Amino acid sequence: MLKLEESGVIKGYSVDYGDEYLNKMVSAHVSIKVIQKLTTKTNIELKQIDAISQLYAISGEFDLIAVVQAQNLEQLSHLLDDIGNLDGVERTTSSVILETKFKR
Repeated sequence: MLKLEESGVIKGYSVDYGDEYLNKMVSAHVSIKVIQKLTTKTNIELKQIDAISQLYAISGEFDLIAVVQAQNLEQLSHLLDDIGNLDGVERTTSSVILETKFKR
C-alpha cells in the first residue's frame, strides 16, 4: 500500500457509509445559482461545509448541485439557510431524497 501511495496510484481514502446509517439521515439535492464573479470564492466556502458530500458543476438554470446529509429536517433547514446566505449564492432550490432506488 505504501508503494502505491508513494507512486501516486492511491491518492487518498474515503468513507463509504452503509445503508443502515444513511437511512437514518436526511439527504437532499440542493441546486445553487451563483453570481458568476464570485464562483471561485463560493466553491471554496461550500467545500468547507462538512454536510456537503458532493458538489457538481452543471448546465442549465442553476450552476451547481450539492448533495447534502443532515441528522434531521431541522438541521437540513439550517444547512439550507447557511448555503443560501453564502456570499455569491444568488438563490437555491432543494429536493429531499425520499428513497434510493439503486446505487452503483
